[in-house]
Amino acid sequence: AYKKSILLKPDYAEAHQNLSFALLNSSRLKEGFDEYEWRWKTPTGAPQKRHFLQPLWDGKKSLRGKRILLWCEQGVGDTINWCSSLSFVAAQSKHCILECQEKLVPLLARSFPNVEVKAQNSSLDAQRDDFDFHLPMGNIFRHFIPKISQNTKALLSPDPVRINFWRERLNALGSGPYVGISWKSANMSPARLQNYADISEWYPVLKVPGITFINLQYIGFAEDLARIQNELGVTVHNFGDLDHYDNLADVAALSAALDTVVSTKITVPLISAGVGTSTKLAHWRQSPWNNVLFNPLAPSVDIFERNTWEPWSHVFQLISEEISKLKI
Repeated sequence: AYKKSILLKPDYAEAHQNLSFALLNSSRLKEGFDEYEWRWKTPTGAPQKRHFLQPLWDGKKSLRGKRILLWCEQGVGDTINWCSSLSFVAAQSKHCILECQEKLVPLLARSFPNVEVKAQNSSLDAQRDDFDFHLPMGNIFRHFIPKISQNTKALLSPDPVRINFWRERLNALGSGPYVGISWKSANMSPARLQNYADISEWYPVLKVPGITFINLQYIGFAEDLARIQNELGVTVHNFGDLDHYDNLADVAALSAALDTVVSTKITVPLISAGVGTSTKLAHWRQSPWNNVLFNPLAPSVDIFERNTWEPWSHVFQLISEEISKLKI
């Protein structure tokens, strides 16, 4: 259908972008990444594009003795996921700069000591002379297709002092296993709703006895936590002194202290997977984001999928069975 749309209107950018998702979802990576370049011509993508005097790195020109700027273009979770290939670029260049969302700087600077990590700033793009090539983060996988699946180590390095701090806080709540949960995005627009399950659909997981549940949801969680308490008699502990939305370095440290994280497709599982914590991802199979660009790549991730026409019940039943094994 996308190809027919493009045949009728060759410059139909949204059709090209959607075709890229369909190709990537089918593991046709080179074709998918090529089509994904059309994102810059869509109404949402065009304003995000940055313009420099220096050329875009094509993945072929040598970076030996050169400086390269990588810049974030989408959400925090996307930046984290794409950083899984950051070391491939840094190893080839004399100096690598990563400009990312400000709240990611402390975590990524600790995780990538050989990269200059700084907050994104596009105010002086046309005058900058501190790099020789640039690359948007969404392009990085395109140049390292054979290496994408080689990421077997934890991507992120939280502060070990903070990990111990959160372990002590967890122990003070009672015995484990400690399971973090998150279930919805800050953007719950109609086009996104299929990715998220109502908290009531989580009840098979939340009913597993002997588990200490920890809130990792970063927005709009108070009513849902009260609902879980009232309807199930289960407490999902929330650390009120943790800024789940902005203090991502501490969210990463807490995630590293947990035994498992269960989540739908938001930023949280990208963080938990990044620190190497066992992560159970409740996922919508037909999501346009069900591909290598947006799925956490860490080996610690198990994905449980449902089809559009199916309820979430089977997914959460399977996850509950996995969570039950933590007690054995």
